[in-house]
Amino acid sequence: MVCNIYEKWCVPFSFLCYTKHSVDLKGETNNMERRNAWKIYTADQLKELDQINSRYKVCLDEGKTERECVRLTVKEIEKKGYRNLKDIKGSLKAGDKVYAVCMGKSIAMFQIGKEPLEKGMNILGAHIDSPRIDVKQNPLYENENLAYLDTHYYGGIKKYQWVTLPLALHGVIVKTDGTVQKVNIGEKEDDPVFVVTDLLIHLAGKQMEKKASAVIEGEKLDLLIGSRPLEKEEGLDEDEKDAVKANVMKILTDYYNMEEEDFLSAELEIVPAGKARDCGLDRSMILAYGQDDRVCAFTSLFAMLDVEDVERTSCCILVDKEEIGSVGATGMHSRFFENVVAELVALTEGESDLKVRRALQNSKMLSSDVSAAYDPMYAEAFEKRSAAFFGRGLVFNKFTGARGKSGSNDANAEYLAEVRRAMNAEDVSYQFAELGKVDLGGGGTIAYIMANYGMEVIDSGVAVLSMHAPWEVTSKADVYEAYRGYKSFLRNI
Repeated sequence: MVCNIYEKWCVPFSFLCYTKHSVDLKGETNNMERRNAWKIYTADQLKELDQINSRYKVCLDEGKTERECVRLTVKEIEKKGYRNLKDIKGSLKAGDKVYAVCMGKSIAMFQIGKEPLEKGMNILGAHIDSPRIDVKQNPLYENENLAYLDTHYYGGIKKYQWVTLPLALHGVIVKTDGTVQKVNIGEKEDDPVFVVTDLLIHLAGKQMEKKASAVIEGEKLDLLIGSRPLEKEEGLDEDEKDAVKANVMKILTDYYNMEEEDFLSAELEIVPAGKARDCGLDRSMILAYGQDDRVCAFTSLFAMLDVEDVERTSCCILVDKEEIGSVGATGMHSRFFENVVAELVALTEGESDLKVRRALQNSKMLSSDVSAAYDPMYAEAFEKRSAAFFGRGLVFNKFTGARGKSGSNDANAEYLAEVRRAMNAEDVSYQFAELGKVDLGGGGTIAYIMANYGMEVIDSGVAVLSMHAPWEVTSKADVYEAYRGYKSFLRNI
């Protein structure tokens, strides 16, 4: 979920799944009580829940960047018989499975249904980029015998949360001859890690008087990567200038055959180092980086892989750049998805611009993005009756946006009823919610972009604690219900 750029911080949206009358603490009647999914699971369901969450944690560890997520997705879907659309010769028929990749950062996958594509698709759409720190194009420098990488943060972050953490470096270095070198430093147990330093408390009197938004400035988020100078070559009398920087560059050359100029065509992302972990003595939660929005991306992927023989064509699209407005060639605003649908129509029903437009307009979509979980430590930020709660299942958001629903999709009531029927068909636990108190914050998703085609769209996802922090928290029950809900959507809409 992307923060509204006009707010100093963001909180996400929620809604409610209810079963019976109850009385709240004020003595007021609440005729829609949220169901706690943990209380209704059978032994078989708990076993499946553990399997899904174990699978999910592995994906989080292997997919910490959008490129890694796409590579992982291609590997998984090809095991299930998906073929690259560019390799398809001839026509497509019901049951065929295809995918298309955009610049290694976005992917769309389709299972062709029995109904003509012109009648629309059932679409699961999520984003695979997450808030992080990016390395600049001329980044390497030395200051007082310390080597740093200059950075620029990506997406809405609280900058003070990113200091003094063990950090890893992921990405690619592309040389002028086209060679692509993958980079992943800091994840293996014997790897070095990196850090952004902070001022010691003993000297931080003035710093502590600053607003939270200014305690750590963006230009101070540079990554400390070395302090050891390059050893002098025999016969040299003077120390080499910037010897620490030179030593770092020598290591990079030895490992990646790169020159300093190759930073110009590199994409290097700084993310928290470490694996997804069970959280809580009861192991009921997951603590991990990037769960906004990979918790929805991977559960959508699992649903696509586990659904067969569909009536309407099923689609899952995982896109880049949502955290900065869905811009660029790999964001949802691009024509990538529309172009792929045009190819599918040509391969199933013959070329027709009208059929492409009908296929898009007649589609129905879950814009799968996270919501803000009610946090009793910060209860003042939430309107409790319209908040999402841990363990209550998949969250639906009729609208997102900020201040008067600005920038919102605002789904139709008829579609909400249809989605409810689909969830009830397989007894999925779900809830409806909003993003915090009305005038407090705001956020957005890709829903409004897809709604531009005239299709029915509603936001749905998993409630998250500490959203946009380096380490976010989800409920295993909600992860499981998201997977079940996305499957039911593909089968019952």
